[in-house]
Order: sequence, then structure tokens, then C-alpha cells
Amino acid sequence: MSQPARVIWDDALISYDFGPDHPLAPVRVELTMALARELGVLDKVEVAPCAPATDDELAMVHDPGYIEAVKRVSATGRPDLSAGLGTSDNPAFAGVHEASALIAGASLAAARAVWEGTAGHAVNVAGGLHHAMAATASGFCVYNDPALAIAWLLRQGAGRVAYVDVDVHHGDGVQALFYDDPRVLTISLHESPRTLFPGTGFPGETGADGTAVNVALPAGCGDTGWLRAFDSVVPPLLREFRPDILVTQHGCDSHALDPLAHLMLSVDGQRTAYAYLHRLAHETAGGRWIATGGGGYELVQVVPRIWTHLIAEVAGHPIDPATPTSEAWRRLVRERTGELPPLTMTDGRTPEFQDLSGGYDPADPIDRAIMATRNAVFPLHGLDPMP
Repeated sequence: MSQPARVIWDDALISYDFGPDHPLAPVRVELTMALARELGVLDKVEVAPCAPATDDELAMVHDPGYIEAVKRVSATGRPDLSAGLGTSDNPAFAGVHEASALIAGASLAAARAVWEGTAGHAVNVAGGLHHAMAATASGFCVYNDPALAIAWLLRQGAGRVAYVDVDVHHGDGVQALFYDDPRVLTISLHESPRTLFPGTGFPGETGADGTAVNVALPAGCGDTGWLRAFDSVVPPLLREFRPDILVTQHGCDSHALDPLAHLMLSVDGQRTAYAYLHRLAHETAGGRWIATGGGGYELVQVVPRIWTHLIAEVAGHPIDPATPTSEAWRRLVRERTGELPPLTMTDGRTPEFQDLSGGYDPADPIDRAIMATRNAVFPLHGLDPMP
């Protein structure tokens, strides 16, 4: 990269906290940054602060009335179910607006750095809150920071923005906010909506001229099937779309240990996907890449390791999977969670897959999912859906 990579960070980002029993525990982000620091990953990047998104910035994708409702909840801590705050997924808490606006501001800072050329790549691991809708919180998400980054880029003059979401859950909020905008290509690879929240993301949801792309994968697909699906859909579409900038969401709840989902990937498979996205950013978007975190509810074994791999990939200095975690970090894990920490940065897998050039098996549920997506959207991009 001609420009350095940037990590957007403020210790206050861990104030996005729905309470001690909520799956989205901020300790996962705290442990990620601690591990990245211990392994020297943060020495390879610029760590830059951020400011909260302003009301005008939030209004690029959110209704002003919703923003005001979030601010009222923030001031009192009292629920407002009409705004989606006070549910089990999105409990109300005092300070929710300030915490959510800071995460949004971090993704805006990442977008600004890459668009203005002060950074080649930028990452906000606290971000990726892709379920928030224009006028309601949803799925642990209050303000939709990836969508705000995309909307800001469009206002700056970006002609085409591609968004790739590898969270196990469908990126429904981002899709909804740009569903009819042909300037934005949204691609989401997720567990089938037949078995997982939010119940959307079928291949037939194609948006404006095929710019909404959904790969709905069967439970248990694992590294091999997931990577085959990614390779069969994402690279051809990005090469055809040729975005000015690539935005990616890296929810790591596709891992086998995640308590909320069932795709059964490994850290090694997820790391392989991150490296692939990095290559595609350079091949299709001039190297302009903005990455965010997302879901991920195995707080010790998965999130800190895979997002440390993400930061290292963004930095252009990938970590050897055999690298041991540090003793200082292991002590921190035990102090903060009481759990046994992982000893290395790998699950011991070497992910491999066969691409679609050898044909597809109509009896295989992964290949059926791939072909459902290709048949739905490839012709709309002038691409042949057949291998």
C-alpha cells in the first residue's frame, strides 16, 4: 500500500453495552485490541481517534424522529418500543445514543481516511451494526454504521460502492437502506433465513438491477462449502461492478463455536476469506478498503483472534496462524472472563475448496444455494450463471 493502514479506536467504544447477560458483550472488542497490541499488530498501523457522528450525519440514513427517540432513551434509560429499544435484543440503557453515535463516527472516520487518501485501508472493529433500520433498532444494532459510511461516500462523489457482508446473519439493514440504489452493490453470505434471524436474505431479493445479492447457505456448511460459495459469487460480481471503494462487514459468528448460529467455520476459514477480500479490494477497487467488525458471540476463543487477524490483514502484515497468544493476554482473559484462553492464533485447519469450474452438483445443498444466487443476479450483470 502506498498509504498506511488505519485502525479507528477510542476506549469509549466499549461503552456500547446492553448489560451483563447480553450476547454482544463489549469485552470481545476489548480483548481484540489487547491481543492485537500484544502481538505487535497495532505497531504496523496508525491508530486514530474518532468523534461521535453528528445528528446530521446520522440523518443520512436514519429518520430524524428515530434519532430523537434514541436520544430520549439515552437520557432516561427508559424503553421506547416504537424505536425498537427495550426489547431483549436491544435493551434500553442510559447513554445508548452517545455509545451508538461514537461507533457510527468511527466508521465515518474510516471512510473519510480512505476516501481522502490519508489511509489505504481502515478498520473499525467495534462497528458492523448492520441490522439497524432507518427508524428502528434491530438485532443488537442501534445506528447502522456501515450504511452511514456508504451514504457518506456517495455524498463525496463515489459513483459505485460495493458492500460485502460475511456475518452469519443477513445484512438486512444495509440492504434495505440501499435496495433501490444502483450505485450500491450489497452482497451478503449468511445462514439460510429459514433457520436464522432475521428471516430475510433469500436469493430472490435482488434490488435495483441485481445490486442486492444474497447467498443463503445451509447450516453446517463449514469452511470448504462456505469458501466455495464465496468464490463462486463474490469475485465475479466485484470484477463486473468495479466499485470505487469496497466496504466489508466481518461478523465472525459463522464460527463453529458461536452459540447463536450454525455454519461451522473455523478461524482459519474466516482468515482465508479476509485475505481474499483484501486481494479483491486491490483488484477491483483500487485498493480502497473499509472494514468493520460485526457479530460474534464466542467472546474468548473466536472474536479476539479472528479480528486480530483482520487488523493484521488490513495492515498488510498477516499473522502466521501458528503464532502463540501472549501470556499477558492470557492473564487478561482469565481476569476479565474467568475462561481459559486459546494458546495460538489457529484452529489447526488448512481450508481448501474446489471452484465451480469443474461443474456443480445439483444434489449438493451448497451448490444449490450457489446456483440460486447466480441464477437470480448474474444475468442482471451480464454474467453467465452457468459455471
